[in-house]
Amino acid sequence: MATAEIVSIGSELLLGQIVDTNASWMAQRLTDLGVNLFYKSVVGDNPDRMAEVIERALERADIVITGGGLGPTQDDLTREIVARVTGRELIRDPRLAEQIETRFHRRGMIMTENNMRQAWVPEGSITVDNPNGTAPSFIVEDPRGVIFTLPGVPFEMKWLFDNEVAPYLQRKFELTETITYRVLKVAELGESRVDDLMGHLIANSTNPTVGVLAHPGQVDVRIAAKAANVDDAQKLIEPVDREVRRLLGQHVFAMDDRTMEDSVGELLASRQATIAVFEDLTGGMLADRLQRSGEDRFVEGIVANGTASIRRLLAHGDGPSIAADSDDHAALTEALAFAVRSMAGADHGVALHAVPAPEERAENLARGQTFISVTDGESAKSRSYNYGGRGRPDQTRMSFNAMELVRITLLEGS
Repeated sequence: MATAEIVSIGSELLLGQIVDTNASWMAQRLTDLGVNLFYKSVVGDNPDRMAEVIERALERADIVITGGGLGPTQDDLTREIVARVTGRELIRDPRLAEQIETRFHRRGMIMTENNMRQAWVPEGSITVDNPNGTAPSFIVEDPRGVIFTLPGVPFEMKWLFDNEVAPYLQRKFELTETITYRVLKVAELGESRVDDLMGHLIANSTNPTVGVLAHPGQVDVRIAAKAANVDDAQKLIEPVDREVRRLLGQHVFAMDDRTMEDSVGELLASRQATIAVFEDLTGGMLADRLQRSGEDRFVEGIVANGTASIRRLLAHGDGPSIAADSDDHAALTEALAFAVRSMAGADHGVALHAVPAPEERAENLARGQTFISVTDGESAKSRSYNYGGRGRPDQTRMSFNAMELVRITLLEGS
């Protein structure tokens, strides 16, 4: 099976000025083609370092795809370095020069001489027209492997990949297999617990392979299969999917592109249920998630800051009686869920109340406590967690866990 390496070129990538979304996009396309991508490299606009990275890529991959460095400026060095690495002279391609001149004239733009840099390519390379820009692409077939150069502008790169790179690779390497994967999304179980429950599948898998990826509050289980076509790959995935679901049960809340918001929204709609929310430390993140789950199911959201807001809500609710400054934060959170449901006239109320540790500056799993409660007005389901920070990772995790408790409540009833 053919192997590939992506080499992303540009000092702006190393300086953090832009995010390398091109490489991620190409990685998915290579997977669809059945090409094994084992390495992705990033290098700045330095000729020696560029040569080193491309040399190394040629030593360990059949296909090297470079992105960026094909423009008209002095720091666009990809053509020069590919020529150097493959031992070729740079030559001016008359056809490319004519195309560049024509493109400028059609637009009524003045072409500066430096644009002609883009007409120079390594001798013996296969030129590839770029109808969406002035930077042509080219292919160099080296004894060690194939180098395919692509511009860094995303819409130019994507068009060239789909219309030129993919057909070329399919012909050149007789690609007859595809890699297809399925992602099962898991809530309430940490990465280590998922591994404990299904680690044997991860360790012993060959085709399909099984792996896990952790996010704040969520773990993804990826099942990837290689076969002649997508349908055959899906048939390989199915029995593994069933076994993962058997082992993890209702903790699997969605698959592939579907989200927690999709799952909760479907449950709210199927039960014709409405919901209202109280939250404090998450600053409206939970309300945003619920509103995206289904605008017609979301009634009201209250974002509080301090005991004054809590006191006003408790005064207008009909839930359990408790003081706004109570030290029993679990009972207080349950009362807030009852109160917001009553005040909004919703079928369900959810409250997320967090108590961060004083002077805590950590943004992920910071010291503190988080309390979540969901009620239908008769009874409640509640959870508590030993963290409660103001950082984005903690807010994401807290709001996600609240959504999961809403999902479980709707599935099982309060």
